[in-house]
Amino acid sequence: EAQLVESGGGLVQPGGSLRLSCAASGFTFSLSRMNWVRQAPGKELERVSGISAYGTSTYYADSVKGRFTISRDNAKNTLYLQLNSLKTEDTAMYYCAKDCSGANCVTRGQGTEVTVSS
Repeated sequence: EAQLVESGGGLVQPGGSLRLSCAASGFTFSLSRMNWVRQAPGKELERVSGISAYGTSTYYADSVKGRFTISRDNAKNTLYLQLNSLKTEDTAMYYCAKDCSGANCVTRGQGTEVTVSS
């Protein structure tokens, strides 16, 4: 059974940075395209970033382009999301996910909360 466990969220001031991690197990991580999706309070799920199995291709939503960086370590079965220049509108629950069509994903972790506030 596929499992995804996120960590690294927290409270940060505007302009600050965080690094989210996602530990994957129960499936062949190195062959799987992976994604980060988020859900802000009262809003729909948004796919913010994706990365191909070998890390050669990435996707970023316009809202995070130039500020967030997705990466992966297939030897450690771990997915990362570096969040820089954070804005209050980045406040959301962030989920690691696979098998996604847009923001709708078959497998998703429990999420890690990011709060950007002064």
